[in-house]
Amino acid sequence: MKRTLKQIADMLGINPPEPAFHDTVIEGASINTRTLKSGNLFIPFRGEKVDGHQYVDQAFEIGAGASLWQEDAGTPPAGVPVLIVKDPEIALQKLARVYRQQASFKVVAITGSNGKTTTKDMIAGILSNSFKVQKTEGNFNNQLGLPLTLLDVEEDTEVSVLEMGMSGFRQIAFLTELAQPEIAVITNIGESHLQDLGSREGIAKAKFEISEGLSEEGILFYYGDEPLLTDLVASSKGFRTSSYGYGENNDFSPKKIEMSEEGSRVYLNDGTGEWIDVPVLGKHNVLNALAAIKVALHLGMDTQSITQGFSQMKLTAMRMEKVEGSKGEIIINDAYNASPTSMRAAIAFAEEVQGQGRKILLLGDMLELGTEEEVFHREIGRELNPDKIDFVLTFGDRGQWIGEEALKQFPKGRVRTFGQNKKELISILQELTAKGDLLLVKGSRGMQLEEVVEALR
Repeated sequence: MKRTLKQIADMLGINPPEPAFHDTVIEGASINTRTLKSGNLFIPFRGEKVDGHQYVDQAFEIGAGASLWQEDAGTPPAGVPVLIVKDPEIALQKLARVYRQQASFKVVAITGSNGKTTTKDMIAGILSNSFKVQKTEGNFNNQLGLPLTLLDVEEDTEVSVLEMGMSGFRQIAFLTELAQPEIAVITNIGESHLQDLGSREGIAKAKFEISEGLSEEGILFYYGDEPLLTDLVASSKGFRTSSYGYGENNDFSPKKIEMSEEGSRVYLNDGTGEWIDVPVLGKHNVLNALAAIKVALHLGMDTQSITQGFSQMKLTAMRMEKVEGSKGEIIINDAYNASPTSMRAAIAFAEEVQGQGRKILLLGDMLELGTEEEVFHREIGRELNPDKIDFVLTFGDRGQWIGEEALKQFPKGRVRTFGQNKKELISILQELTAKGDLLLVKGSRGMQLEEVVEALR
């Protein structure tokens, strides 16, 4: 967003700044002086412990173009461009909504229990081969992050790829109505946020809210092998839908899949008669690739351009990220988050992939699973196959349930549980791993298992 301060006041429907600042040009917005860029509009928030208004002077010193100021926050600083608002958060959201309405770029919005960040990265990477694209960076996918992302989209951008996260009902609805996407994607329905939403049916309903921002010309691409989504689609009206998945009943599915240590090759059922290389590990990422390919085809790209886009894309760290350990061991860092669905998918990759050395799993707690969390962890432990996995190590109090079940079927010495002792865990792994071994690291964000990965590197 590039607007004068007078234009921003008009967009917000508030009193203009002092006449001397009417033509002050603002570019984008920031809520954090540590990441603020020159020309940004600074948005001060009152948090539980910190009041952002105390950083307004610092923001101007760094280079802020202007700042909002909550009307009951005392006297604003003099001699600098300030806009007085009732609530800075609401003002940020309104500004993003109006900018979205004024701008000409298309929006692709993505949600789902698992895979939404990887799918976002894939879509942005592919589309960048044919369009000017900007995407959600990091985890800026909530009621603050998404408006900031929208305001960071440059005027001449052709496609903005936005990730939408949530922990409760009506949160996705708010985000999609703000972003007004032309294309929406639901990757899947898992178990994350069960403690807030109560059931997978509740999770599906919350994710499906993304369709509320679609117009009649908009389209929803959804994982068609999930009955909860197909049921919701069957009862929906006012927008177009199209499914993708492994099943032949989907509008879009792979006829053949070839897997390797470097990624996958997919032969589609779209009649093109061509293979598409997907340089991302794991069969579950084939589904994310299908969603990305479907979006690209919808926007007019051909399979050659899509393949080139895949080769150029950059994935967010800690999503099936392949790194090398200090001994030459292969480490798959999938430690950004975990649910039963995503953990099973990562384990399936480790079991199926062909390699030279041993296969070792490091599995941490899966969080936010509600009252059934012990059941989910023990199910994972019971499903581990000693014929396909050489060693299982678990970290965390909940991870211990995985280990207890695995101990019942693995030979002695091949399962270790570590509770909260990360230092001992690292020490044991440093002794255990060898050149050519494959180590999968999987756990929820709160377990910070990337610290183990860094220690082994």
